[in-house]
Amino acid sequence: MSTDNMTKIDIGRIKGLKVKVISETGWFNNKVLLSDIEKAGGMSISQYEIPWTDTGVKEGYKGNNAGGFSTLIEVELLDGSKKKILLDTGWNPSWMEKRFQEEGIDKMLTRKEIDFMVCSHEHFDHFWGIEATTKYYPDIPIYVPRGFYQEGFDLLQGKAFLKANVKNAYPHTGKITVLDSGKVTQLFPGAALVTFDVPIICRVFGEQAFLFNIQDKGIVLITGCCHMGIISFLQYVKETIAGGEKIYGIQGGLHISPFENLEPQYDAFILSLRDYGIEKIASNHCTGYLAVEKMIQANLPVIKGTARNGSKWNSYLGNGDELIFA
Repeated sequence: MSTDNMTKIDIGRIKGLKVKVISETGWFNNKVLLSDIEKAGGMSISQYEIPWTDTGVKEGYKGNNAGGFSTLIEVELLDGSKKKILLDTGWNPSWMEKRFQEEGIDKMLTRKEIDFMVCSHEHFDHFWGIEATTKYYPDIPIYVPRGFYQEGFDLLQGKAFLKANVKNAYPHTGKITVLDSGKVTQLFPGAALVTFDVPIICRVFGEQAFLFNIQDKGIVLITGCCHMGIISFLQYVKETIAGGEKIYGIQGGLHISPFENLEPQYDAFILSLRDYGIEKIASNHCTGYLAVEKMIQANLPVIKGTARNGSKWNSYLGNGDELIFA
């Protein structure tokens, strides 16, 4: 991987890329989630100090408002070999185990067919369902971004946080790799993680996202929430990565209107995505339904879904939907 000061970083090439959305439903009711945060003291309080609602939510899974974000990434290398990566592991272990079983992820984990798990960031809806993964593959290698708090590592090791209604009954026994911020880390030829220093609500810090370079197609960005900002991420790739002037696709959460409170001033922001010549936009989760609708109205190349398995809208890729980039 080229790293000299005069050359953009060459992450290599892959032959093909497929994503399966396991769960994009981070939570089921916005008002309940925001109320939990407000009652506990506001957006700056630690997520581990919030008594999250886990009963009585009509739209929730068995009354629990917690859902979770998780995606399976399948990569075909140039030599024909394949890699499978689990991006994030959701929030509510019961919901995530249900989704894992419906998509066969539980069996893949048990057979150790998934090479490793990447935690995009420490947020509740991306990380707290960890026992749904470690139950089936306790020593799965895990990559986390610099910025994880001790509570996150303690949860991995089996600690329960009763106030926040989070536990891990299946301690992780494998290798944990902490990636430095501001660096591009090549995972294998054609695939890399980029780690950003970014402060996030509920005292979370740091997020990492994927870059895949598909031969003869271009770069694909895969995100968890993209708290660093999708335009900032696109610009970073364009300026830093060899071939970054050709961004073929983006997939995942883009964090534009996660609570469906899109303001008119975001119209220009959404339109600015046109400047990057992206051929496939497969956003979901915290991108927000209203933001995706704006993208569709602006004739951006949005990939739609099927609105099943608990997903509310078909305007974006939802639970169980699959996309082949090449």
